[in-house]
Amino acid sequence: MTHILLISEKPAAARKIAYAISEEAPQIKKEKGVSYLQCKNGDKNITVVSAVGHLFSLDEKEKKGWRYPVFNPVWVPTYEAKKDAKHTKKYLDVIKKLAKGAEEFVIACDYDVEGEVIGYNVLRFACGTEKAKRMKFSTLTKPDLIKSFDKLEPSVNYGLANAGIARHELDWLYGINLSRALSLATKKAGRMKIMSIGRVQGPALRIVAEKEKEISNFKPETYWEIYLKGLVKGEEIKAKNTRGEIKDKNVADEVLRKTKGKNGEISSVSKKEAKRIPPTPFDLTTLQTEAYRLFKYSPKKTLDLAQRLYLGGYTSYPRTSSQKLPPTIGYKKIISKLSKIEEYSGSCKSVLSKSKLFPHQGKKDDPAHPAIFPTGVIPKKLNSQEGKLYDLIVKRFLSCFGDSAIEINTTIDIMIEDETFRASGKITKERGWYAIYAPYVKEKHDILPEVEKGEEVKNKGIDVEEKETQPPKRYTQSSLLKELEKNGLGTKATRASIIETLFKRNYVTGNKALKCTAFGLKTVEVLRKQCEEIVSVQLTRHFEQELEEIMADKKKVKEVISEAEKTLVIILEKFKKNEIELGKQLLEANKEAERKANLVGPCPVCGKGNLVVKEGKYGKFIACDKYPDCKATFALPSNALVETTKDLCESCKHPMVKVIRRKKRPLEVCINPECPSKKSNPAETKEKRTCPKCGKPLILRKSLYGEFYGCSGFPKCKYTEPVDPKDSNNSKDKK
Repeated sequence: MTHILLISEKPAAARKIAYAISEEAPQIKKEKGVSYLQCKNGDKNITVVSAVGHLFSLDEKEKKGWRYPVFNPVWVPTYEAKKDAKHTKKYLDVIKKLAKGAEEFVIACDYDVEGEVIGYNVLRFACGTEKAKRMKFSTLTKPDLIKSFDKLEPSVNYGLANAGIARHELDWLYGINLSRALSLATKKAGRMKIMSIGRVQGPALRIVAEKEKEISNFKPETYWEIYLKGLVKGEEIKAKNTRGEIKDKNVADEVLRKTKGKNGEISSVSKKEAKRIPPTPFDLTTLQTEAYRLFKYSPKKTLDLAQRLYLGGYTSYPRTSSQKLPPTIGYKKIISKLSKIEEYSGSCKSVLSKSKLFPHQGKKDDPAHPAIFPTGVIPKKLNSQEGKLYDLIVKRFLSCFGDSAIEINTTIDIMIEDETFRASGKITKERGWYAIYAPYVKEKHDILPEVEKGEEVKNKGIDVEEKETQPPKRYTQSSLLKELEKNGLGTKATRASIIETLFKRNYVTGNKALKCTAFGLKTVEVLRKQCEEIVSVQLTRHFEQELEEIMADKKKVKEVISEAEKTLVIILEKFKKNEIELGKQLLEANKEAERKANLVGPCPVCGKGNLVVKEGKYGKFIACDKYPDCKATFALPSNALVETTKDLCESCKHPMVKVIRRKKRPLEVCINPECPSKKSNPAETKEKRTCPKCGKPLILRKSLYGEFYGCSGFPKCKYTEPVDPKDSNNSKDKK
């Protein structure tokens, strides 16, 4: 019997693989709290174990304090490099022990760059070999896993592995050296401020900053648009003057003078059919974009949810750039399985009735994985967010097989004197794939009256609307994601985390539109003046192309890393010459950013000062900046993150703050402990519950610390108890 050690990336995947390939129920074993599975397949004894992500990370070879430049990083166990990765030690220890008795190795990590790096590093550093066979699969369904195991790739994908290793080294070199250079510059300028910048993070920040600068430099221009309110055949019609945006007020006045009070005539009627082809299947970026548009899920949240659906076996691997669905996935089989779900049965029957099953596909391809698709495995239990994303993926998949939708676009031109007014309408003649993708497709129903050329249109009024040109729109997380992809920055798997990092470093802010903070703007401004390469889109794109050449075996890792180190030396030498001035400017920007972040609002006690967040011996609190003249203070919870807002309480006009706790929805609360909104409300009395101390009713109360039930006899009786989430309908954040 051959003993095989099979290494997966996550425990959930390990279980699915073991149960799929084993001829009998696998044996679940435990060591040091780590579960692994033993199973049999023909003449093979197989041990399936999970690596729980990266078990090895890059670190300094010789740690000699904060200095730069630092080159030649080494791979070490992740628990040695990162404080929050101590749990990985037990997994590594178990793999090392199991590897000693193995005759062959199989890597079954996710088939992408990161998965290949995880598996390859475990092989060479924990198992003492670089040789292993490879399972390649795009879904965690039993048939796909069996097929993947029966047709193992002869080796790991060294192109993927080397490209991944080079990417990690590039990111480490740029991240540690540039971040240290910035931080030490602030130290030399007077106050140490831990700064963070990275190989992709810098150019991403520059993109947002340039958009912010474009908006701030925008100067609006006044223009006029002229509309006709008409009546034809007893039906109202609104038409816009075909001059469009009129920049000269005299011209607008002249059009009004010529047309006011005069009836018009239909000069032309045009009807055209437009075919709307079905959408392409989801790659990761389009899934993230669509989920943001529809549900306002951040790119990172969408990726996390998609990963959960994949691990559940319900959808295919999400980290793909493909917009193609190969016939080998089994279109008919998947759609037949989906038809058993009542909500999709009608659409499935419609699709299956077609003489040929072939999806509309996009241009983008990915050699590792197809586009994202549902596997046909019926979900047992999904939470609300998972359910929404699953529904979106299913409907997108089915709509790719749908018929084109047919729309009729109608244009009516109305002539008054020599001025033309145009009305446009659109109706859907045949819904086609619209019916399958509903409610996620926007259908327009702008119905115009049925008219003929030469008919009179009564003039019910001419409106001249004064407007201003609008500044460019800020990026949303979704549009920034697409911009990063367009510029070749990062990968499909890393772009979401890059955006999250910009938030964490206080470089950008905003829930919907991303606003570059003063700190972010100043950081980019300083770096562009002193060391533009740090925020260079072109330089980052260049190295992304180099990584692709490593993957294609056209370049070696050492060659690319050597070039990166030489580039870094030049950058850091330029940086060193002006580091004190650079540090001063960064500190100034950070001070202003902190001031804005800590500003709560006007002081309601003295009316002269502003309330600001301060830090004292016992933690953070809110106080008036006119102290000691005004001694107003307000407590803040120590077990939560508190963000300032621009809102004032409707009840008492005190400022509102947003309280954010782990695993709970953010709660916007008034800082005033005596606010009427926090007093008892008979409708919020806890049903059939009285205070066990004094017998009075318990009532739902709110505070900065969250919601709780308190005795209505307060302050004489101070009994409280926590809220059961099912009891409260007031836990939603303020809209």
